[in-house]
Amino acid sequence: MAYWLIKSEPDAWSWDMQVKKGAKGELWSGVRNHTAKLNLMKMKKGDRAFFYHSNVGKEIVGVVEVVREHHPDPTAETGDPWVVVDVAAREPLRKPVTLETIKAEPKLKDMALLRQSRLSVQPVTDAEWKLICKMGGVKG
Repeated sequence: MAYWLIKSEPDAWSWDMQVKKGAKGELWSGVRNHTAKLNLMKMKKGDRAFFYHSNVGKEIVGVVEVVREHHPDPTAETGDPWVVVDVAAREPLRKPVTLETIKAEPKLKDMALLRQSRLSVQPVTDAEWKLICKMGGVKG
């Protein structure tokens, strides 16, 4: 299993909205960056991802699971190469992990969130996953 972080502006798509989609989940659409697209294409069914509220909040608020691997993005113009994965909410973090907290933790200094701050879909290492889950009060 691989781990990821996906970002969404909560006024556009929030954790609560994701939770309301239930076990079926929702497609993660609108990615228009080639590196993020390649990350979506690497995601496998069963992979887990942190759900990160960007701009407003700037914090990891939950864990989602990939329930369907990449397929064409229906929001893209015909012929454009963009893809989506479907994700379903699995559990909220008991304590959201803020960007400020992540920056303050030396063990997370190499995290993609800090090095590639604008990338909307990014990998998370096993060690980063375990530490953030611990900080957020979940098993993950």
